[in-house]
Amino acid sequence: MTITNKAKKGGISIFALAMLNIVAVVSLRGLPAEAEYGLSSIFYYIFAAVVFLVPVSLVAAELATGWSEKGGVFRWVGEAFGPRLALVAIFMLWIEVTVWFPTALTFGSVSLAFMGPHQSWDQALSQNKFFVLGVVLAIYWLATFIALRGTAAFSKVAKWGGLIGTVIPGIVLIVLGFSYLFFSGRPPQVQLSWHDVIPDFSNFNNVVLAASIFLFYAGMEMNAIHVKEVDDAPRNYPIAIAIAAIGTVCVFVLGTLAIAFVIPQKDISLTQSLLVAYDDMFAWAGISWAAPIMAACLALGVLAGVVGWVAGPSSALLVVAKGGYLPRFWQYTNKNGMATHIMMAQAFLVTMISVVFVVLPSVQAAYQILSQLTVVLYLIMYLLMFAAAIHLRYSQPNRPRPYKIPGGDMGMWIIAGVGFSGSLLAFIFSFIPPSQIAVGSPEEYVGFLVVLTVIFVSVPLFIYKARQPHWKDPAVTDFAPFTWEIEKVHPGVINPSDKITHTLNQ
Repeated sequence: MTITNKAKKGGISIFALAMLNIVAVVSLRGLPAEAEYGLSSIFYYIFAAVVFLVPVSLVAAELATGWSEKGGVFRWVGEAFGPRLALVAIFMLWIEVTVWFPTALTFGSVSLAFMGPHQSWDQALSQNKFFVLGVVLAIYWLATFIALRGTAAFSKVAKWGGLIGTVIPGIVLIVLGFSYLFFSGRPPQVQLSWHDVIPDFSNFNNVVLAASIFLFYAGMEMNAIHVKEVDDAPRNYPIAIAIAAIGTVCVFVLGTLAIAFVIPQKDISLTQSLLVAYDDMFAWAGISWAAPIMAACLALGVLAGVVGWVAGPSSALLVVAKGGYLPRFWQYTNKNGMATHIMMAQAFLVTMISVVFVVLPSVQAAYQILSQLTVVLYLIMYLLMFAAAIHLRYSQPNRPRPYKIPGGDMGMWIIAGVGFSGSLLAFIFSFIPPSQIAVGSPEEYVGFLVVLTVIFVSVPLFIYKARQPHWKDPAVTDFAPFTWEIEKVHPGVINPSDKITHTLNQ
């Protein structure tokens, strides 16, 4: 029986919702970045889960059930602060995914390189910038054409690709990694003592690269809408989130340690170490022939993830465009209902960004810089989301919220405040060059991040300033106005209405 059928008959179970969230968040691509820290990675994973993962999940659940009309984060931020900042929030979601694609696909290109017959040759090929660039563009454009074929096409690829390319490799990594630790007779490549779990905070560089761990947990808000299908949501939803958080942390911690057991810290590469770890583990287990198969599975997993993310944020931006916030050119859809012009613009932008791999000192440097830019842009969206949740407790205090963070306004301040503070801390750290990775000139690194962040934040502000009345198509009726628009008040004014949006005019 599918989850959908369960929802119709008795609601989504606690376990089903927990699994939905785990599958949405877990990815193996970023594990080598945290393997740099050995056992102290445990601290970073737990810290990020407490100050980011759990707050995102609970805050998004209240927002998604209280304001369930189309628009997602655009709707939530717009209800609190108006459409200008709402456009910034949804554009950050779309553009961070656009910047993320080359980093995710770099991992895919490395996976394909490791399908070769010899590890040293594979490693050399994976470091070839032109090979990486070619594979990145080939996979991305393939994913775009699959997504353009509609929901049925990309959902099938995403489902099976996620299973074959993430779930199975994750299980194999953890089982082999700990088998290697306990049965190989070889010393692990990381110190195993309890005092190593707590990072050395006297070395400030230890927390810089770890800022990217927040992105590991991004995406939990996508499933917040399912809280409406959970029986006894005030009790069961937090339990499901707790299970998902613990499960996600366990997968990340155990997978990261599996890599750290096998690969010496000085040899860890952000783009290669996962594949090298598989190679070494398979060789130890006497099944070296499985290494190319695993590399192919991981590459399929990357394609599956990209196909889903090509369609998702672009479809969200299409909804906003049809609300009259983008010119009609960007509202065009093909026969499958996909946002053709938005997706093609994204494809050309991904192509341009990917050329960075040819310009920067190394593939690894490009990978780190683009990964940090992704974190910066995504965190801007989360900062706006947390602030909106707090603001709406005061500006729309009577709004029906099927799920409400317990503890009254103080509970919201604690949960959203912790999330906002953690996101702000990670945002600041993201601008500091990590000493573990050669990224060229530190000044150029910081300048690159600052300039691109300013440009990307400015784009939606300019678009909003230039908006025209004819952008809104009168025939489009599925984008509801904001509550404060219906009530003819300002978003900063307290709205005492106790009705959901679509009933306000009744």
